[in-house]
This record gives sequence, C-alpha cells and structure tokens, in this order.
Amino acid sequence: MRHLSFSYGTHEVLKDIDLDIYKGDYLAIIGPNGGGKTTLMKLLLGLLTPTAGEIRIFGKSVLEARRQIGYLPQYINFNMDMPINVSDIVLQGRLTPEKLFYSRKDRDIATAKMEQMRIIHLKHRKIRELSGGQRQRVLLARALAKEPRILILDEPTASIDPDGQKEIYALLKSLPQTKIIVSHDIQVLFEGVNRVAHVNKQLYLHDNIDTTFKRKEGHFCEMELLDYIKSHSCSN
Repeated sequence: MRHLSFSYGTHEVLKDIDLDIYKGDYLAIIGPNGGGKTTLMKLLLGLLTPTAGEIRIFGKSVLEARRQIGYLPQYINFNMDMPINVSDIVLQGRLTPEKLFYSRKDRDIATAKMEQMRIIHLKHRKIRELSGGQRQRVLLARALAKEPRILILDEPTASIDPDGQKEIYALLKSLPQTKIIVSHDIQVLFEGVNRVAHVNKQLYLHDNIDTTFKRKEGHFCEMELLDYIKSHSCSN
C-alpha cells in the first residue's frame, strides 16, 4: 500500500497509509470501532476503491490479484437459511465467473479441505445445524478450497465460545498462507501473529512485538497492552 487514503464523502476514514506485507506474514489489524479496520479490509478485497494512493498485490491491481485471495467472513453475517449442506458451501470456493460446473478436481479439493479442517463427517449437515466453531471451520475450508496465497480473516472468533476460539486460532496458526486477520479481540496478539497494525485513520505498524511480558497466569490488562503497542517499535 502506498499513500492509501479513503473517504466516505467528506468523512476521511483512512489517511496516507504505507504498508508492505510479506510472504508468510501473519498480520493482525486492530484498532477502535470506526477506526478504519473494516474499510481497509474491503480495500484489500477490491470491494472499495481508494480515494487516493494504491494497493498492489503480487505486482498487480487488487482486481487482477483477488483470485489468489481467500476470504473468511464473520459467520454471524452468513445466511443461516441457505438450504445447502456443508459440502456444497465448501465447493463454492471453487467457483469462478467462467465456471458453470464443478469438475472432479474441484470435488477432490473440497473434500481435502474438509478433511484438513476436520469437518468431513459434517459434509451432509446444514450450516444452521452446526456450532459457531464448526461454521467457521466450514467457511475456512471454503476459503482454502480456492487454493489462495493470501487469507483475509474478518473477526474469525466473533461470537464463538472460548473452546471454539482456541480451535480456530490453532487451525489458523498451522496454515502456511500469508494471513491478515482483522479483529477487535486483543487475544489475537497471543495467537501466533508476527506483526501488528494499529489502525485509527492512520496506520502504526509493529514488527515482531513481544507481548509475553503481559501474561500472568493467563491474564493481561488490555489497556496496558494497547499503551505498550502504541509506544514501542512503532513506525507508520
């Protein structure tokens, strides 16, 4: 991203952002509500166009490169009334504008991703019949079925119980793709991310931040941690 800015009308949401994301990064994007996290994610997905500046992905425009991007939405935004089963949802990851039918290869890849996410036993179940953690595994399998080089994850543990959150974080940590996770949950900083971008109109980047000092018997103070992030190893 170079000199990236975005405004809704006269309301400036993002201002003059520069950021390089490297192969294998696990980047957490955090910040306050209304700070621009979701807008930045939509710009990366090509759902919005910058007001100024540009984004290049693999040297290409976002629209040219987005077939190499997998997206995991919040499951709470997913239509639970869809009358299709888990296998059909995962297969959606193989869709392209030019493709009218699924091939045998598509079905094999979808099966492999369901096995990878340990949901193959759920393949005939409807999405509304699953727990929050199971639904996120289904949507993650769909994103992986695209065979992406980059994963963009929107609040992947929102409204999931603590055990389900641990499972999702463990799965994400094991994936080799470059990962960008947008979250309001400070816990994400302890789950394997190697870089942190704090977004509040402007972007402040923190490389290889050590947050282990804030752990004490599994607890930490979120405000102290945010103060530390804002004041250490910061570049914009």
